[in-house]
Amino acid sequence: KMMDLPDSPRSTAMADAENAEDAPPPEPEVKMMDLPDGTKLPALADGEYDAIVLGTGLKECIISGILSVDGKKVLHMDRNDFYGGESASVNLVQLFEKFGAGAPKPELGNSRLYNIDLAPKFIMAGGKLVKMLIMTNVNKYLEFKQVDGSYVLKDKKINKVPATDMEAASTPLVGFFEKRRLAKFVKFVDGYDAEKPDTHQGMALNRMTAQELFTKFGLD
Repeated sequence: KMMDLPDSPRSTAMADAENAEDAPPPEPEVKMMDLPDGTKLPALADGEYDAIVLGTGLKECIISGILSVDGKKVLHMDRNDFYGGESASVNLVQLFEKFGAGAPKPELGNSRLYNIDLAPKFIMAGGKLVKMLIMTNVNKYLEFKQVDGSYVLKDKKINKVPATDMEAASTPLVGFFEKRRLAKFVKFVDGYDAEKPDTHQGMALNRMTAQELFTKFGLD
């Protein structure tokens, strides 16, 4: 005859340990915050902050970076699912969603192959803004590219704005007689050096308007 024997304390402890390993991990405790009207909402972050910056546009990132470099504790938030605010670079799906245009057509290809600037920006390479972006570490979230060229639409055709005297001599943007004057102007701009008066051709650019400069070269 078989007899049921009570479990020993050791076997009971081992069984409890095995059950504990099989059990799902406990749910993390959600910290709640009270709004002035009494509403309770999950806290967005833990701890206290010296500053809360809303939005991740260029100016917001600079402000957040300056505060962080100064040793402040900053909470940086954005309501969008992408960084950059109105200065962001978005993929095709995000672009269509932003302007309420539905879904992009399949023939446009993979959305991630697109990187579209909502507000294309030109920054002078040697300017103070670049130094500020580096100081605040905002440059880590930006991609700098050299401008390959500028283009304008004329007579339903896209034309490159001349950047050299050779391009000026062949551009369809100006008439035959103006090509030579434009070539001389472009060559002057390319060779101008503020520290070398012999490149100024007798003109003080800091004391004359752009129109006066154009008139000097016979440009309309």
